[in-house]
Amino acid sequence: MAQVVATRLIHGAFAANPGSGSLQSRAERLRPSFGFEAKVFTQTEKRSSRGAVHVSAPITARRSSGVEPQVIPVSPEDVPKAEEQNQYSQGIPQIGETSVGIWSKPTVRRKTNIVCTIGPSTNTREMIWKLAEAGMNVARLNMSHGDHASHQKVIDLVKEYNAQAKDNVIAIMLDTKGPEVRSGDLPQPITLTTEKDWDDIKFGVDNKVDFYAVSFVKDAAVVHELKNYLKDAGADIHVIVKIESADSIPNLHSIITASDGAMVARGDLGAELPIEEVPLLQEEIIRICRSMGKAVIVATNMLESMIVHPTPTRAEVSDIAIAVREGADAVMLSGETAHGKFPLKAVKVMHTVSLRTEATMVGAQTPADLGRAFKNHMSEMFAFHATMMSNTLGTSIVVFTRTGFMAILLSHFRPSGTIFAFTNEKRVQQRLALYQGVCPIHMEFSADAEETFANALALLQKQGMVKEGEQVALVQSGRQPIWRFQSTHNIQSVVMPSLYVDGCVFDASVFHLGGMCCGAVTISYLLQLSPFLKYFVLFPLPFELLSNVTGFFELVTDLSGLMKVTSEWQKGCLVRLLSASFD
Repeated sequence: MAQVVATRLIHGAFAANPGSGSLQSRAERLRPSFGFEAKVFTQTEKRSSRGAVHVSAPITARRSSGVEPQVIPVSPEDVPKAEEQNQYSQGIPQIGETSVGIWSKPTVRRKTNIVCTIGPSTNTREMIWKLAEAGMNVARLNMSHGDHASHQKVIDLVKEYNAQAKDNVIAIMLDTKGPEVRSGDLPQPITLTTEKDWDDIKFGVDNKVDFYAVSFVKDAAVVHELKNYLKDAGADIHVIVKIESADSIPNLHSIITASDGAMVARGDLGAELPIEEVPLLQEEIIRICRSMGKAVIVATNMLESMIVHPTPTRAEVSDIAIAVREGADAVMLSGETAHGKFPLKAVKVMHTVSLRTEATMVGAQTPADLGRAFKNHMSEMFAFHATMMSNTLGTSIVVFTRTGFMAILLSHFRPSGTIFAFTNEKRVQQRLALYQGVCPIHMEFSADAEETFANALALLQKQGMVKEGEQVALVQSGRQPIWRFQSTHNIQSVVMPSLYVDGCVFDASVFHLGGMCCGAVTISYLLQLSPFLKYFVLFPLPFELLSNVTGFFELVTDLSGLMKVTSEWQKGCLVRLLSASFD
């Protein structure tokens, strides 16, 4: 496997750097770039009685003597034994086919989210932080194990992380235990929500968790009962139903309709159904959830071998990839992170496989029947057309929401670009961490919509989430308007401008206070820009150039010396745009 990887890498290096010299000498020059023996095949001619025959001859770039692959532990408990070091080094190339950056902090945004079960292996402050940096989006508390005191500790740690993290947030999911007796012939139906479950649910309400995962739901009645309780308690918590019983299959549509999402709990499903039915049922549950606009999580045994081994099996890698390709909002780790020996590696493997799989999913992922199901609802159609804009222009979407409703709608339509969801509610930000393709960001909204738009775009650009010249679609729903009148929906496409002034002529250098530069060729063009660009710094300020637009600009203050400028820009002043039209 290592030889295959090296062959591909060296071939790419040859293509990028043709250079001079023989193929053998070029292979030898490249050997410091690779930590293993690699073969490159070259075509040579061999004369025979039948004429010239092309023969593939191997050329070897050998590893420098004395250099061995080094295993770098990624957590205190994660120190491989001597016999495991070879497994670890061999496992690197089988994941993504390259060892470069495999275990580093994710830098490319992943759309499929990761749910991690917190247990004895990960219930410390250090491990919560490391799991979050490795790619955890949702922390799951399994109420079948531990007591309220231990779970309270985890909740406090996650909330502490959310308070300190600037560009990340972790949601909290409380998973109820369900009935103790789960199979067999019973004389009468047992209660699906036990006394312990209600104690745990009240515990979740007190701690303002984001999700309940309700075990062994057989019909929609238990979902309605729980939602009524949460409504009376004033708790804004979403309900995820766990499909893990054969009795729930006939009521699948009504159960999912009543809930906010579903979890495919394949372990118990496999115990109650023929095992060959489980993958088919997984696909069907994902399809139903996506057609209804509900969140869906695929769980159980996704990286089971990594509880004791540092690398996954190839079948487990394929299992993750299939869940991602089928459209799951999230994939879940259970024992791998709760009590496994390699929790960080498990998260990073899941991150890497999901990211690599998403990169191959070309084209729109919108469910075919989702738009038709919502054809009579303005908000859904609005989200559908915003998605079409994103897919057509290849843009990310910036949405402003107080409840998370529009961001969730956009997520279900699966736009090609990332959904940057700005909200002024921390609870909403945490909840959105479960939904596919959503990057939730907390930001206080100002009374002025255009100022909020400008601040949001400046933040994205400062954090490197969008680049100069990139188009983004600004979306604000009128269902629960933040600034505008009821039922007024707004979509606009904006080109992300430069962070720096890079010209010396006034008409070509307009710098916005929010940190954005719009290359206005003329003042007329300047006035045609997006309406939220109200305040500008002009370098330099020849007042005679403004004589033909008297009344359009107002001098506010002198900015000479306020910010560093080049020698050509000795002066600057702040002006305010008074009108958005110019003849």
